[in-house]
Amino acid sequence: MALFRRKQEQTTPGEEAPRTLAASLAAPSYNPYIDELAEHYKTRLLRETNLERLTSLNPQEMRLAIERMVSQYMSEEKVVIPRGEKELLLTRLINESVGLGPLEPLLADPEITEISINGHNLVYIEKRGRLELTDLKFRDEEHLRHIVDRIVAPLGRRIDESSPMVDARLKDGSRVNAVIPPISLNGTLVSIRKFRKEPYLMADLMQFDSFNEPMSQFLQAVVEAKMNVLISGGTGSGKTTLLNAVARAIPHYERVITIEDSAELKLAHPNCVGMEARPPNMEGKGEVTIRQLVRNSLRMRPDRIIVGEVRGAEAFDMLQAMNTGHEGSLTTVHANSPHDAFNRLEGMVVMAGMDLPSSIVREYIVSALDIIVQVTRLSDGTRKIVSISEVAKSDDKRIEVQEIFRFKRTGIGSKGEVLGYFTPTGIVPKCLERIEISGIQLDTSIFRTEGGMIRDHSYSY
Repeated sequence: MALFRRKQEQTTPGEEAPRTLAASLAAPSYNPYIDELAEHYKTRLLRETNLERLTSLNPQEMRLAIERMVSQYMSEEKVVIPRGEKELLLTRLINESVGLGPLEPLLADPEITEISINGHNLVYIEKRGRLELTDLKFRDEEHLRHIVDRIVAPLGRRIDESSPMVDARLKDGSRVNAVIPPISLNGTLVSIRKFRKEPYLMADLMQFDSFNEPMSQFLQAVVEAKMNVLISGGTGSGKTTLLNAVARAIPHYERVITIEDSAELKLAHPNCVGMEARPPNMEGKGEVTIRQLVRNSLRMRPDRIIVGEVRGAEAFDMLQAMNTGHEGSLTTVHANSPHDAFNRLEGMVVMAGMDLPSSIVREYIVSALDIIVQVTRLSDGTRKIVSISEVAKSDDKRIEVQEIFRFKRTGIGSKGEVLGYFTPTGIVPKCLERIEISGIQLDTSIFRTEGGMIRDHSYSY
């Protein structure tokens, strides 16, 4: 075909060595000629094959079927290209026909934890906590919008001018947020938070230096002893990852119910069921809120309730559940410190329409919570537990937050890395007695400083 006749200098034998499939997947920029071929054969595939049958095949069988059909098309059209470019063509065809186009190689890379798309020609990735600009580009805004539609359509969601923002998730559980004009001033914006197929264990997080062995022992002990734990931190600080890991300490004979706005938790627990909130449909009906799910979960005989994140009025229902026999519950909140977490929770209770004095609300919170874990994403991209605190009420009815463990920063290294160490504060937590009553043996030496001192790091509200 004249359409695909290349210039002579592009087809000189031996000019370039055939590329492997891995190299093709890693290629950051599109070859215009291969892109043109891929678009042409994609049109033929859509027109001449049963796409539904193709997508039902496993990845290897699907690739072989597409390869056979494309080879037939190329033979009919007398198109000859090097083997390496044919591999690239097949990969491009699969990505564009049944995958997510240029995003596929990024989604396949286990080292990439986040993908940020700032319009069709700017794609950033996060690796090892640092953002990097890639050379990947979408053809145009229409191409990018088509990929977004392909993500949200199977979930029954939509994105258009009347509904310019959407939350969704991919088949592997990765969380997706998309915003389009006129809300966005920079074209279509997409943020993808990737999650591992196998969630991290506490041992994995220790290898990443997110915390040390004594902190791990203490956290697993308080979860096993059915204490209510609040994990506080900023966006991307690792709250959900830590929640997934520490929840493994829940005994297998207990019934666990997870409630999330967008399903992310993957608990390795035999008796665990999950519920996910639902946004309103196109007519503005059918919404199911986190608050409704928390209330409903109380009728499902839970031993533990895990709310992925409290953001609004559901905080009151969660605290109420913690106060009425559902001990050992876990949840997360966006906050930069334990003090900030208390203020956020107080504001959420007010959002629930509870016309109560501030002092009563705080007493309600402190009677529900036992432990606050503060996680932070540091300037070098690492994520660490910077504080583990116990919540208690003093004799004069003030709320006391006693810091049990902390991460003490000492400076910045030559490569920009944050220097520091984990250390106990010297305070032996009051909950230790409850841990021992639960039959869990915890060596009290983990709470002592190097000098064996006991110091008071508590602060009151």
